Amino acid sequence: MTASPPHIVCVPDSFKGSASAAEAAAALARGARQVFPAAEVVELPFADGGEGTLEALLAAWGTEPEEVRVVDAIGRLATARFGRSADGRTAVIEAAQANGLPQVSDVELQPLRADTYGVGLIAAGVLDEVDEILLCIGGSASTDGGTGLLRALGARFLDSAGQEVKAGGQGLADIAAIDASGLHPRAGQVRWRIAVDVDNPLTGPRGAAAVFGPQKGATRDDITTLDAGLTQLAQVLSTHLGSGSDADAAEQLCARAGFGAAGGIPVTMTTLLEAETVPGSQLVAEAVGLAEALAPADLVLTGEGSLDSQSLAGKVVDAVLHHTPQGVPVIAVAGTVKLSPAECREAGLAAAFSIAPGAASLEDLLTEAESLIEDTAAHVCALAALGHTSAETSSETRFSN
Repeated sequence: MTASPPHIVCVPDSFKGSASAAEAAAALARGARQVFPAAEVVELPFADGGEGTLEALLAAWGTEPEEVRVVDAIGRLATARFGRSADGRTAVIEAAQANGLPQVSDVELQPLRADTYGVGLIAAGVLDEVDEILLCIGGSASTDGGTGLLRALGARFLDSAGQEVKAGGQGLADIAAIDASGLHPRAGQVRWRIAVDVDNPLTGPRGAAAVFGPQKGATRDDITTLDAGLTQLAQVLSTHLGSGSDADAAEQLCARAGFGAAGGIPVTMTTLLEAETVPGSQLVAEAVGLAEALAPADLVLTGEGSLDSQSLAGKVVDAVLHHTPQGVPVIAVAGTVKLSPAECREAGLAAAFSIAPGAASLEDLLTEAESLIEDTAAHVCALAALGHTSAETSSETRFSN
């Protein structure tokens, strides 16, 4: 810590079920100001590309969400939110706003029918107005390889008779050709970046259907159907791209890490629209200017609901550690801390603190999360202040000598 009033950056993820990333950042900042009232305290809500990314980016950009009429994963009318950057040239879309599991939780899940058409409707509404679309794809109810999204943008997926196949995963195995002539003229001109936070391939035992299908209601037979359909989609995509019937090209699409995310959305988007797949935390870091925000920091406060080994594998805390200048302490505040002190030090964390003040129920932690985050941050900064005071005293001594 420096001798002058410190520069503190508060950059947490959401505490799921209790505090959004923006609320958590504000609570950390209030705690810091209790101890360092003269400090420059920066609030930077963060996310890893999954749930809460839209909210975190809007908070960082200082813009408001917009609403659009879409359909959910099974074709019912719905409303979805999306956002734009302050200059209006970048849009952020959380796919789960249109094809998410929560939106269809009121009915029996339909894993073969569910599709991404509603996601495409959001994108279609902004293509003429933006230069870049950040697509966050976690939490989906569908396994359609992104075909619904492309259909909403004007592509057609045809069977051997030249007829459009059924929507959703149920029609994938029947795809024989792709007609991209009707694609929205801007669909291939904007820059697409897809936030991916898993490394699963498109097909096989670790693929989209096998790993994520069950949570979307897929039975064993459904998984077989979906996996075969995604394999066929990869084959047709490789042919459409001019790779002919080269089995190696299709196998490469099936095996590529991350293509199994969100029911296979990346495979169609990358091949037809040249979309980029990016680790979610990296995408958000670039969008909000994380490195620039952390450059002047003397102390960094981060955190999330549960600090565990996954936190250090491409999630928010890992991104914060990666972008913080060497020598600047990073302290985590979390609902629960499942890392040992040695694991924290090895990862680069100066320390980690749970917000639980003692024996407490989960309900108490959820309902009182913001005040507990604030109190814990104040305790953390009180400890930091000891080093700050020591540095200040040392500075004064050197000055007087």
